[in-house]
Amino acid sequence: MAEEGAPGRRGERSEEGPAERGPGAAFHMFVLMEDLLDKLKLLSYEEEALRRHNMRPLSRHYFALPTNPGEQFFMFCTLSAWLITKAGRPFEQPQEYDDPNAVISNVLSELRSFGRPVDFPPSKLKTGCGEQVCYVLDCLAEEALKHTGFSWKRPAYPTEEPEEEEITEDDAELTLDKLEEDVAEEESDNEENYIDLNVLKAQTYRSNMNDTAKQEEILQSTTDAAEWNLEVERVLPQLKVTVRTDNKDWRIHVDQMHQHKDGIDSSLKETRAKEKYQEGSGGVTERVRVLSEITEALEKVKQETEEKGSSMTDGAPLVKIKQALTKLRQETIQMDIQIGVMEHTLLQSKLKEKSNMTRDMHATVIPEATVGAY
Repeated sequence: MAEEGAPGRRGERSEEGPAERGPGAAFHMFVLMEDLLDKLKLLSYEEEALRRHNMRPLSRHYFALPTNPGEQFFMFCTLSAWLITKAGRPFEQPQEYDDPNAVISNVLSELRSFGRPVDFPPSKLKTGCGEQVCYVLDCLAEEALKHTGFSWKRPAYPTEEPEEEEITEDDAELTLDKLEEDVAEEESDNEENYIDLNVLKAQTYRSNMNDTAKQEEILQSTTDAAEWNLEVERVLPQLKVTVRTDNKDWRIHVDQMHQHKDGIDSSLKETRAKEKYQEGSGGVTERVRVLSEITEALEKVKQETEEKGSSMTDGAPLVKIKQALTKLRQETIQMDIQIGVMEHTLLQSKLKEKSNMTRDMHATVIPEATVGAY
């Protein structure tokens, strides 16, 4: 192929500075994109690649200018996979949610396997546009053309036979010279600088008769351009036409109708703009109201949170609880003492009652025994 070496040089110079590459380096990717589009058309990419994925055809500078990074990157991945497959290498068609780094790595690996140099970082391809994207697609398109057996040929230009032109003698020059002489004589005789229409009509009629006799011949003028311009400047003031404006003229009404139509169109545009503004302002008012309600609820929640936080950090209730516990312990001790005293008193009373009962029992039993002994 005639252009196999060119893309390699393009890729090698892609990272050089603008001073080293020349003033036309900024427009290099536009030329590269146009070459790529021609090669894609030779490979019938519209029928084989775009219709399968329901995509639109590329423009002349699709990958040269940034428009939609996501769409351009997906188009780049789709065309790269199709071109690699077209070049005879199996390559899985990337999907929309695949990892971009993995897809770029696979494409660059296939490009290196074709022997193409890659001297730029893979991140340059994530934008989906630029000189590196055009370079990768151009190299893959060349490999696909090479695999299909396409070769560039020299253009064949058709041979054209020159036509012979017949040169005829022109007799109109004498008639034109004679006409100019007659006009010059009439103008010299006219002191008031006006044109005699009868003389001009007769001269025109004679010239027309001569012209109709030689219609097929070529007219060649011998009039001096400077003299002609002087004559035009002299006659020009007499050729001015003054048009009086008439209110009943239909042309004025048509102009007025056009003016009114333009005014109505501008008024309609302003009215529609005002309606859209009112609709938008109504939505904004509703959203402001909702925002104010949400803000009030948020303030209430903040206030409750602050109250709970202050109550949790306050040590006064804890001190009160400790004091209450101390008081309860003291009261419990006093109650225990009182219970012990009561139990002791109760025990003393029980013992006293028991001793009294025992004494009473002995007092009644002893005399009976004594009586029995006697």
